[in-house]
Parts: sequence; C-alpha cells; structure tokens
Amino acid sequence: MPRFAANLSMMYTEVPFLERYALAARDGFKGVEFLFPYEFSVAQLRQLLDEHGLTQALFNAHPGDWQAGERGIASLPGREDDFKRSIAQALDYARVLGNRTLHIMAGLLGPDQDKERHRAVYLRNLAYAALLASRENITILIEPINNRDMPGYFLNRQDEAQEICAEIGIDNLKVQFDIYHCQMMEGNIADKLRRDMIRPHAGIGHIQIAGVPGRHEPDIGEINYPYLFQLIDELGYSGWIGCEYRPRAGTSEGLSWLRPWL
Repeated sequence: MPRFAANLSMMYTEVPFLERYALAARDGFKGVEFLFPYEFSVAQLRQLLDEHGLTQALFNAHPGDWQAGERGIASLPGREDDFKRSIAQALDYARVLGNRTLHIMAGLLGPDQDKERHRAVYLRNLAYAALLASRENITILIEPINNRDMPGYFLNRQDEAQEICAEIGIDNLKVQFDIYHCQMMEGNIADKLRRDMIRPHAGIGHIQIAGVPGRHEPDIGEINYPYLFQLIDELGYSGWIGCEYRPRAGTSEGLSWLRPWL
C-alpha cells in the first residue's frame, strides 16, 4: 500500500505554514515533506512532527538565493564552498527531524554556459554530499525537472539522472522520480518505473505526484494514477510518495482521491 506524504509547501496554503501539520494529520497523512525548512528552528519543526504523529519524508538542501532566481547551486562553478555549507546545514536539520532523504537542486544553466564544466562540478559536489550523508544513513536525491516549469534547469531527464548516479557509484545517491515532471518531459512513465526502480548504484529513492496538465490533484488529468500506484507496489517500492501538487480549490476538499488509499 502506498505511503503518502503531504507537501506542506504546496498544500494547505490556506493557513500559515506551521498550522499545516495539524491539517495534514487530520486528513490522514502520516508523512510530510516541503521545500525548505530553514526559516524555522529545527526544534520547532520537530515538536510539530511529534505533536501530530508525522514523519518527515523529504526536504531540500538550501538552493542558494531563491528570491533572486537561483534554483540550486550544486552544478555552479565557484559555489563549492556555499554548497558544502548548505549540506552541513541540511544534515543538521535532518538529524533532528529524523529525515532520511535529502534532495539537492542542481541549478540553472544559461545558454552560453559550458554544460560539461557544470556537470563535472555537479558530480564532485554530489559525491561529497553522498559520502557525508552515508555516515548518517541518509539518501541524497537528484530530480529531473521539466524545462517548461523551470527553464534552464540543469537536469531534465530520468535516464540522465540515472546515468549520473551510476557514474558516481555511491549507493545512497538515487533519483527522485517526480511523475509530473516525467510526464511533462518524456511520458512512458510505467516503463521508466520498471526500468529504474532498482538499479546498481542508482535507482529511485523517492516518488512525487501531481496531475498533468495543471499540476493539480492526481485524479485530474491524463495520468492513470491508480494503475501507477498498483505498479509501484508490485515493483516493491516501500518509500514515501510525496503529494507535490497545487490543490485546485481547498486542499482538504480535493482529497477524495486519497481516501481509498488510507
């Protein structure tokens, strides 16, 4: 049976962030994920997890200057020291929150920039982060993101992400398979899940969902999610499935899709 985590950055935005834990628990979620925790104290977040009986499923390392348009720094030449500080900070939060999967955003690549140079920096930084995280039994994740929602993002395709993980060859480095992004870029989701679920020195470490088009509830749009949920079970995936979507109306009102799976 799939385990679903509410993405508190995108769901329950009707209320302030710290109030979203209670609503997620009330609606039957057992796990939560979000983009970035760093504006809150880790003790405060830990208290909310304990109070509502929730597991922290995922969050992201610091992405650089988000307000200025940065979307990760892992592939950016000259930002290696910033990257190392971001990993130390993220692991500090992960220890307290009990979080076992940490997503690292790659960053944006301009049309005049050398992709191979960025790729070399990316691989070195990912190897550094994975080795550091392996001491604490934490999995590092990389995620292909579609280039319509995030133009210029360094990593767009599932096969490229799997190749990067295999090239680095560290067992706790895996791919975050966002079904929405995959459908927007590539399609053929079921075959990619079968191909990638268990790969030596790679594989899928976290799954996220949303409807296509629109990135709304997973029962809206062209993807047959009940079929994919059954397939994910059959493939032996035991991790969390993050609900990283924008509710079309109220969050709780749009959860009829979830009730059969609770």
